[in-house]
Amino acid sequence: MFDKRKLEELAMARDQWEETTLHKTMARMPERKPEFVTTSSASVNRLYTPLDLADFDYLEDLGFPGEYPFTRGIHATGYRGRLWTMRMFAGFGTAEETNARYKYLLSQGNMGLSVAFDLPTLMGYDTDAPEALGEFGKCGVAVSSLKDMEILMDGIPLGEVSTSMTINSPAAVIWAFYIAAAEKQGVTMDKLRGTLQNDILKEFIAQKEYIFPPEPSMRLVTDTIEYGAKLLPQWNTISISGYHIREAGSTAAQELAFTLIDGFEYVRWALRRGLDIDDFAPRLSFFFNVHNDFFEEIAKLRAARRIWAREMRETFGAKDSRSWLMRFHTQTAGVSLTAQQPEINIVRVAIQALAAVLGGAQSLHTNSMDEALALPSEKAVTIALRTQQIIAHESGVTNTVDPLGGSYFVEKLTGDMEAEVYRYMQRVEDLGGVLPAIQKGFFQQEIADAAFVYQREIDEHRRTIVGVNEFTDNGKIDIPILEMDPQGYQRQVARLQRLRQERDNEKVGSTLNALRQAARGTENLMPYLLDAAKAYATLQEIMDVLRQEFGLYREDTVI
Repeated sequence: MFDKRKLEELAMARDQWEETTLHKTMARMPERKPEFVTTSSASVNRLYTPLDLADFDYLEDLGFPGEYPFTRGIHATGYRGRLWTMRMFAGFGTAEETNARYKYLLSQGNMGLSVAFDLPTLMGYDTDAPEALGEFGKCGVAVSSLKDMEILMDGIPLGEVSTSMTINSPAAVIWAFYIAAAEKQGVTMDKLRGTLQNDILKEFIAQKEYIFPPEPSMRLVTDTIEYGAKLLPQWNTISISGYHIREAGSTAAQELAFTLIDGFEYVRWALRRGLDIDDFAPRLSFFFNVHNDFFEEIAKLRAARRIWAREMRETFGAKDSRSWLMRFHTQTAGVSLTAQQPEINIVRVAIQALAAVLGGAQSLHTNSMDEALALPSEKAVTIALRTQQIIAHESGVTNTVDPLGGSYFVEKLTGDMEAEVYRYMQRVEDLGGVLPAIQKGFFQQEIADAAFVYQREIDEHRRTIVGVNEFTDNGKIDIPILEMDPQGYQRQVARLQRLRQERDNEKVGSTLNALRQAARGTENLMPYLLDAAKAYATLQEIMDVLRQEFGLYREDTVI
């Protein structure tokens, strides 16, 4: 892109600048610290010029929006044609309480639903199970059966609203509940739009909400990909998630690398199932964290699109250009929120949200200021939503496509991020692939090491966290805190008891027996899960069948 002679002249001019202008300034006013680094502890140069992009090829590395390699975005018009989906993550207590929050968010301009489930649901237990005691509704909504899903989505037109569900080990079961609830509304499967997180590999790597061993877990994910490709053409059957990898303490490059590596592994499993790549790849989606370092996060998202497009086209041979598109949801960094001075989290979230938009996100959730203290209050979640709306309608950043494209700094960061991802891909390949790398603790150790470095920098005051290790304030915290219905647990347990008494238990037994037999073979389990869901088998009853057939996973300790 740059003329060699011009680069030589620029190098001489830069050297002259350093010897004169920079030298004089440094003598009078030294820099604030000996080294400047990103949130991921990567060094940042004082200045970036075309010399940092000497081998940069505009068409190969950047291109135009809506065209390969999609560095500048997957849509030719960016946000000029359509804004990102403002999808606020919500769920707490009973299905009734969360249903009310969804209706409120939709009335305030929320464009899609995003369901948070409580820990018992995430681990495949009913609310009244002994294992679930004390965890009802605390980190999301309790969904123990189709009945709960019907209440959760009551009055919400599922044929018109896009729904994202953050669920992993029991994802196929919860999806069956949702499909069955939609059917009761008269909405057929082909009309449903939404996303299932369903990313079990990142559970083994980072979040640890796994249940079954890796192989049967991957079978379930592949079942959903296959079923969705055939019957739910508008549904994203997996959202490959880097968010939780980053929340566990990874660097930005590790988040991107491990997420892409997981994504390619799902592609391989679907191909081994006999699916054509262009039949399922267009419905794969991604979910990224957006942390505090503004430019690092933008570079990460741009590199993500470029790598995915290249690998899908050149390595996996996808012919349909839709298979090359990386579509992703973003969420501001929950781990960056502080319990100290919670109001300043509004500023953190605004900066992170702006980075997500400048990185070209298709969907965005903004965290609420109070989430280090409790589930979001109505006031806090409204401010978080308004933050997105201000960026969309008042900031001017949506007026042009990829406004930071061509920035020497951003393009160099993007290239460096890409190179680091390929180095990690090679390391995983050298270990024998994704599952062997998980079993050897590779991903887990890399994340733990990065988290240790970051925390040490904070503890040693080499990294400033406002309100935590600098600019502290011991004043009283005075913001509204969400209070859940204290009778919600009793109502939920009573509903489960009535359900078990009033349903056709013979039909429940027969559907569970059919599921058990199918689990012992190689059939796709989704039709059997749907039959059990429609018979009002509970989440735990279904998951217990699979626990008995697939077994439970216990992670080896890595020292």
